[in-house]
Amino acid sequence: MKETLNQILRLLFWETTIKCNLSCAHCRRLESDEAAFKDLTTAQAKDLIAQLAELGRAQPMMPVLVFSGGEPLCRDDLFELISEAKATGIIPALATNGTLIDAKAAEQIRDSGIVRVAVSLDGATAEVHDKLRQLEGSFERALQGIKYLREEEIPTQINMTLTRHNAGQLEDVYELAKSVGAIAVHIFMLVPVGCGQVLAETDMLSPEQYEQKMLEICRLDSRSELQMKVTCGPHYERIIRQQGLYQARKKKANAGGSVPGRAGHGGSSRGCLAGLGVLFVGHQGDVFPCGYLPVNCGNVLKQKLTEIWRDNEDLARMRNSNSLEGKCGVCGYKDVCGGCRARAYAATGNYMAEEPFCAYIPPEATS
Repeated sequence: MKETLNQILRLLFWETTIKCNLSCAHCRRLESDEAAFKDLTTAQAKDLIAQLAELGRAQPMMPVLVFSGGEPLCRDDLFELISEAKATGIIPALATNGTLIDAKAAEQIRDSGIVRVAVSLDGATAEVHDKLRQLEGSFERALQGIKYLREEEIPTQINMTLTRHNAGQLEDVYELAKSVGAIAVHIFMLVPVGCGQVLAETDMLSPEQYEQKMLEICRLDSRSELQMKVTCGPHYERIIRQQGLYQARKKKANAGGSVPGRAGHGGSSRGCLAGLGVLFVGHQGDVFPCGYLPVNCGNVLKQKLTEIWRDNEDLARMRNSNSLEGKCGVCGYKDVCGGCRARAYAATGNYMAEEPFCAYIPPEATS
């Protein structure tokens, strides 16, 4: 249990509401807007924030609380709750589709103390983005939202979910992010949950295609122009080591230089951080290892967040790389990668099974 007790929660993603003004093809949510009456009330949300602050005070650093959704800007008390989090010492961030950000909302975001806003752009053109977002005009509205954020000097990152439909625009999205003044690009590898289960049948990249795209991301990353991060693609940690990027960053950091994209909030211990440095709290208070892994670890309305983080057996198992199975269990990169536990669960029902979308065959698996 010692490893569990010493584990640091770095990021908590909170599904502030199930409501959303879009119906994205790759969304993780299964419920419709009609389920919004089940969202945590203002009082319950403030209790969640208090629980997170209590957990944070018991560890060396305060976590980042990402106000997500659905679409968080659909929640009337959003800025009241952001202010509440800020007052407790929690670091607040916002994840949005960007289409509801006007000049007034950008001012509210600036004044609330949000440290960064993540806006989703799933293509560099309206044709590609709008098809995935399933709303004509959403691309232009998202770009307008980013413009308002830039005018208020709010640090902004671009999130892109990589599919067959938009994989050819990876570098174009990177260049677009630069042109709109973003400071970071986070690439999300599709996980077949929620609406993404249907999309995965036609638009999921193959393991070999993922490998090639990660090499492309590595080449973009090596430019050191923007912060780059791959989410739900833990084998990227293997790629950057094989390509020498990790060593170059380490050398630069030791020399006292900045290391774009890797000097984030406390760093990371492994590619897949589900249950290690990350938790996801659903709109009804249920706690999951991440937003894509539907293994219920408790509910903050019934149990303290600190107790869930410290005592849950599923979380403890995920933290132990020696419990990994299949080729992940014998891989020499298992401590820095870990494989995507959510994709393993979606494919097999076993979250400790081998990563099904990794093309790498470790030598240990063939000996």
